[in-house]
This record gives sequence, C-alpha cells and structure tokens, in this order.
Amino acid sequence: MPEAKLKLIYEGKAKYVYALNDELLLMVFKDDVTAFDGKVKATVIGKGILAARLTAFFFRLLEEQGIRTHFIDYDGCRGIVVKRANIIPLEVIVRNYAYGSLFRRMPSYKLLQKLDPPLTEFHYKDDVLGDPLVLEEDILRTGILSREELEYIKQLSLKINSILLEFFESRNLRFVDMKLEFGKVRSGEIVLCDEISGDTFRVLDPSGEHLDKEVFRRTKDPGLLLKAYLKLAQIVGVDVNDINIPCRGYYY
Repeated sequence: MPEAKLKLIYEGKAKYVYALNDELLLMVFKDDVTAFDGKVKATVIGKGILAARLTAFFFRLLEEQGIRTHFIDYDGCRGIVVKRANIIPLEVIVRNYAYGSLFRRMPSYKLLQKLDPPLTEFHYKDDVLGDPLVLEEDILRTGILSREELEYIKQLSLKINSILLEFFESRNLRFVDMKLEFGKVRSGEIVLCDEISGDTFRVLDPSGEHLDKEVFRRTKDPGLLLKAYLKLAQIVGVDVNDINIPCRGYYY
C-alpha cells in the first residue's frame, strides 16, 4: 500500500485508488482475491503485480487499435496511472460462449455454446443488489446514458471484444466472456476504464483449463489462481520473472 502522502479516495475489493493531482489517479492492485461478492477472500503475493501488468498490457494493445482508455502509464510494480473519470454505474458483459450466470436466466443454453454474434448485457453496478441485469430501456429511462451514448458503448464494447477475441485466438486460447466498465473524462468523452485481467475475463487454454479468476471461484485456492495467471501472462508475452520480488512503483 502506498505511503500516506498520497490521498486515498477509494478502496475496493481488488484495488486502492489514490489522487495524484486534479487530472490523474493511481490505481494500486492488491494481492487480495475475492469471490462470490467478497464472501470468499484470500491473499497471494504476486497477484497484484500480475493484475497490474496484464491490465497495462491489454490497455496498450487496445490503444494501439484505436480504443480510447483512461490508461496513462504502468509503474513497473502494482500501480497504473490513469485519467480521472466519472465512472458510469454499469458493467457491460460481452459473451462469446455460454457460461456462468447466463444459465441462471436462460438454462436452455448449452455449456460453452458459441454465441455468434456475441451477446452484450448491461448490469447495474451495485454490490448489495448483486449487480443485477438491466434492460436498455431501464438505462435510458433513468438517464444513466442517452440513446447515443448507449449505442456508442455497445459498439465500442463489441469492437474491444473483437480485438481481444482475435488476439486470444492467435494464442490458441478460447475467449469466453469479459466485463467492461466505462467512464467520462473531463472533456466528456467516454473511455474504457477499470482493468482488463484474469479478474475481468474468462479464457480457456487448449485443454479447457481456466486461466482466470474462475480457478479461485472453483477451488478457493489462491496458489492455483496465481499459477493460472502466470501461465496466462507467459502465453500473452508478459514478463513474470520478478513478481515474487518486493517492488516499489514511481509513487510509493
């Protein structure tokens, strides 16, 4: 955790967020891992570095493909510098294969049934309510987004999905689904926010093994989760040689 000289403005299950100045924030990834809305929790050294490093990798990949994000810089340790943004209280889930909570509302799907075109869902961000599924009409009638903004986020989410789907397929991995969050920066532009890591997507290796947080949901073993994240990082080309070495970022 950074020194007290930085002002803590938010603490979540997986990250601390500090103010650097009026324009920038520092997101520091914890070594904690949680499941089932925080009911199951564990700590494993190295997880924070891996999550930060993977997030920086994927944000850079997307930026190279023209996707605007809040990402500015990676500090080499557990922190990423991002633009301040007003987070839109929605989670956008894009599904390429049937899995997980999809079966609670539509059990007629087959496990890992391919969804072509991909299925896009909106969930209201509220841990107490369990991030419930909401209709597009709900979003419009409550004024969370305008119709133009909603359509923009839908198309942007599908573009992000297409980029990542092609990337993972090139590594012989199956990209099952992902959760995205967006925010408005000072200019009013909507950009991709939060993180992109094994905490926010599901991806399977050729043998069908998870390289994501599903490992912890199933086993409650943080060591197995770390092993899966290490394998994911190695496959996508992220350096992992120093994750067990104590490190300090630029600001702490």
